[in-house]
Amino acid sequence: MMSRDIAIDLGTANTLVFVRGRGIVLNEPTVVAMNERTGDVLAMGNEAWQMIGRTPGHVVAVRPLRNGAITDFDVTERLIKLVLNKVGLGRFMHPRALICVSSAITTVERRAVEEAALSAGARTVHLIEEPMAAAIGAGLAIDQPRGNCVIDIGGGTTEVAVVTMGGVVAARAIRVGGFDLDDAVQRFLRREYGMAVGERTAEAIKKEIGSAFPTDDEPKAEVRGRELATGLPKTVTISAEEMRSACEEAVAQVSEAVRGALADTPPELAHDVIERGMYLTGGGGLLRGMDARLTAETTIPVHVTENPLETVCLGAGRALGSLEKLRDHGVLLS
Repeated sequence: MMSRDIAIDLGTANTLVFVRGRGIVLNEPTVVAMNERTGDVLAMGNEAWQMIGRTPGHVVAVRPLRNGAITDFDVTERLIKLVLNKVGLGRFMHPRALICVSSAITTVERRAVEEAALSAGARTVHLIEEPMAAAIGAGLAIDQPRGNCVIDIGGGTTEVAVVTMGGVVAARAIRVGGFDLDDAVQRFLRREYGMAVGERTAEAIKKEIGSAFPTDDEPKAEVRGRELATGLPKTVTISAEEMRSACEEAVAQVSEAVRGALADTPPELAHDVIERGMYLTGGGGLLRGMDARLTAETTIPVHVTENPLETVCLGAGRALGSLEKLRDHGVLLS
């Protein structure tokens, strides 16, 4: 039965799966490639990601989640089925599933996640909020009477939560994340250099020279795209400072969310956070200088977790061992 307990971090950008007794067995983009003419699913994950911007018109790469919410129920159901098959838990296994969801999720969206997982073959479905899973994954003692602040910057959402005694006492959730940074890069290049680049190129630029705070020896990057005026290939060199300016709006919204959650935190717990610092996780936590930016704006130390991309899934995986206890303490949403 141990192998039938799974935790799924169904993220806007990436889907991770933790199988009890085996650890994380899948970490791939939340993308499905489909034939629009037949409705057939051609690929998922890494294979589908490679197809973005490189397929004929009738083959489309679909992201079934946007800003942490299901935008296409049928595709999400198919994705979860493919994920279960890929990790060896197909139609006959019927695993118990713990799924990580945004704390900004609505009742309708929550029901959609549960129904998609049940339709895909899960025996039972429990939901846990991503900040709580991140706190468990970061090794924080969530059942103790002291405040811990977690900042989870995902592909579609940013969530800030102060947790204590198994509950959230202050939180902010905004539908801003890594994809908004990618979009900001695309808009900047279009506006300033009159060139268009694809989603994958924008993400690569962000990873190479993107930053939220000035650093020493800032790099530059050569960017290749299509000139809007002529349609011909174009190459430009851009600086880290330009990228920082392009991403400023999204980064400022993250900073505002952190400050808002801290402002709502009771004084005693705020003292704990000041003393212990805040914990940064999620793919957005890998943006160069994000921890320094948040430290500068709040005067509170920010610690990047050991595996930011995996922290939420690892926390949910650890929670599999005590589902009943966590449910009784109100940690689980269902």
